[in-house]
Amino acid sequence: MSSRGRQRAALAELRQGNIPHFLRNLKPVRLSQTLVSGEMATAIIWVMPDYLAIGSDEDFLRIPLAYPSATAFAKEFGFVLPTKKMVDAIYEQSAFHLNPQPMPPGPQMRSNRYFLKHQQKIEAQRTQCPLGELISGHKKDVVLTNLLRSKPDRIAIYGWHRQNGEPIQPLSIVHGAWYADYSHGIRLVSDQVWINGEMLPILDVLNNP
Repeated sequence: MSSRGRQRAALAELRQGNIPHFLRNLKPVRLSQTLVSGEMATAIIWVMPDYLAIGSDEDFLRIPLAYPSATAFAKEFGFVLPTKKMVDAIYEQSAFHLNPQPMPPGPQMRSNRYFLKHQQKIEAQRTQCPLGELISGHKKDVVLTNLLRSKPDRIAIYGWHRQNGEPIQPLSIVHGAWYADYSHGIRLVSDQVWINGEMLPILDVLNNP
């Protein structure tokens, strides 16, 4: 398949519900922020415990999606992509931290073979972590950022935290929107957020200065 053809095929499987059961139970992640008024705002977001995958609990593949594919699926099913701050909070609050597994760079980074090989590396490391627990450290995140307002034809990536909590990948929008390689993961976040006792649309909150 071409990369675009693979994206179409992946979206078709996801839309049909070909998603592991363990991803369907979202996990709470807490954030806090002092507002301009001096008030402390406490938020709870709900996130997928792992990166988006195709298949069953017994046989699945974490599937990298390009930005248009990821945002289309998220919008249709009541999700958004995380922000940089959310990714850091997810890592800090994860029950298990996996080690990043970088592979040699090159054109093969976008191949099915690399997708599968990286999946096998992750699963070999995940032996002590039950499916459904909140885990992180094994992929870069495709994220939302205001930088995309001026360059909507790009994809934003961030993360791949080391065990010391420092990310390998700083926030970057160097790649085009249709770029997706083995290191990318799609961590979906519910489009509703709980803030100081009130449930609100998360995009309204993100757009509120």
